[in-house]
Amino acid sequence: MLNRIAILLLFALPLAPTAERTTAVVTVHPLATKAAEQTYERGGNAVDAAVAAALTLGVVDGFNSGIGGGCFMLIHKPDGTFMAIDGRETAPLKASRNMFLRDGKVEPKLSRTGALAIGVPGALAAYDLVIREHGKIALAEHLIQAATIAEDGFVLDKAYLHRLDQTVEKLREFPDSARIFLNQKGNTWPSGHRLKQTDLARSYRKIARLTTDWFYHGPFALKTEEWMRNNGGLITSADLISYKTKRRRPVRSTYRGFEIAGFPPPSSGGVHVAQILNILEAFDLRSMSPDSTQFVHHIAEAMRLAFADRAHWLGDAEFTPVPRGLASKQYARQLAKRIHPNKVTKVEHYSTPPNAKNDLFGKHTTHFSTADSDGWWVACTATVNTSFGSGVVIPGTGIVMNNEMDDFSAKPGAPNAFGLVGAEANAVAPGKRPLSSMSPTIVLLDGKPVFTVGAAGGPTIISQVVLAIVHFIDHEMTPNQALDQARFHHQWKPNWLLVEKGLGQTTIDELRSIGHTVKATDSIGAAQAIGLGQNGTAFIGSADPRGRGVFKVNRN
Repeated sequence: MLNRIAILLLFALPLAPTAERTTAVVTVHPLATKAAEQTYERGGNAVDAAVAAALTLGVVDGFNSGIGGGCFMLIHKPDGTFMAIDGRETAPLKASRNMFLRDGKVEPKLSRTGALAIGVPGALAAYDLVIREHGKIALAEHLIQAATIAEDGFVLDKAYLHRLDQTVEKLREFPDSARIFLNQKGNTWPSGHRLKQTDLARSYRKIARLTTDWFYHGPFALKTEEWMRNNGGLITSADLISYKTKRRRPVRSTYRGFEIAGFPPPSSGGVHVAQILNILEAFDLRSMSPDSTQFVHHIAEAMRLAFADRAHWLGDAEFTPVPRGLASKQYARQLAKRIHPNKVTKVEHYSTPPNAKNDLFGKHTTHFSTADSDGWWVACTATVNTSFGSGVVIPGTGIVMNNEMDDFSAKPGAPNAFGLVGAEANAVAPGKRPLSSMSPTIVLLDGKPVFTVGAAGGPTIISQVVLAIVHFIDHEMTPNQALDQARFHHQWKPNWLLVEKGLGQTTIDELRSIGHTVKATDSIGAAQAIGLGQNGTAFIGSADPRGRGVFKVNRN
């Protein structure tokens, strides 16, 4: 572990001048990391590398993300300012409050599979925006690089085959999806199969040649409208034409002298990472072992309080009032007093932060981060929601469409695919963006980035990010050490504490003895992180040890 005084002094210093340019990238797939590395070698910056990784992930990790989905991108610029680019999907203009109800009851499949489940995708628009404003390499080059991988194909690994096994029934419902992702008998491919996606490659090349107009204003928009009309969907070409990325103001908070920059609504991540960390400042976590009952209990109770608030208050801030007080120190101190050191406290409902009416904000995902020594840091989380999204591929395009409409509250109190409940704040409305747990986060000291982290895994994203930051700051761990610790998660409803078995049976038994309903699992989520090395110039980082991701650092 790093000495705390040394780390404070080290990160307080500016990067030492060097003739070398140092770059870093971490993604969940070796080919995506390689694509980012090659982009750096061609003179690109961290923004270019992030977009190259994103487009490649849409090929090799397409069950998690792609241009048929959305993203949140948090960017730290060399001048010290931030960009928070919201490429979240939106509800179609024809969407309605009760579109997923039948005879007054929620019909879950409608929001998870097929035409009604699909939101208007925004990832491509976000990538285009950041490249035009801050990239050094044209979007067309990034698209062609990824298209080549789609044409040549790649060998399916265990993670991809596992997702196919999980979603084979859904994919069989849609001929174009089955044609690409299943064999001629409608079954999953055998181990070692090389998956080629010629339709997706063709779409990438068309966008490269004709710009994103092909997607939002041209043939893809028209193809999508036609398929929707024939399959009971709501999206029209007008939805794609009218789609706009949003520039957001990051949620800025502090934790034990470090500054935390997170993503604002419609992400719940920035708000609740800040809220949980604010609550935890009341407790001496540094004195608690990461696998101890006391450590898990205090953080789990803070998570539970925050998720209860999430269920009531959080939604798209352009449609519903989201109190800034949720991330205030004053409110956190009040909540911290509710945590009993040796027993579970009942949390029946949400709490009310100060000035809640007036001071307002204007499981199957992927996270990747990039950084360079010029001062660009990028944290991006992208998604199509659950595995292979809606299951739909728009015919002839190879583009997997999201099922992000399931992230709305179909009915107050009704759980979505992740068991999350919501209230009117996250109800469906035309043009509205569904609430998300995606939490791209950058940690700073004296105004300089020192650590970035994000994760995949539905609502556990928030928990994973909190734990990584706590391990980094309180336990002075490196990114690799921080991500290697046993994880746990509490989201208020359902009222149980999810823990990784690696936490140890003794701790699990003790947690049960003080009132936690514990459910043990082999693994929770997948996080990626980058930090500064001990000399203040090199980057250190880690792909999640639970997955097949790769971190790379280069000097050129």
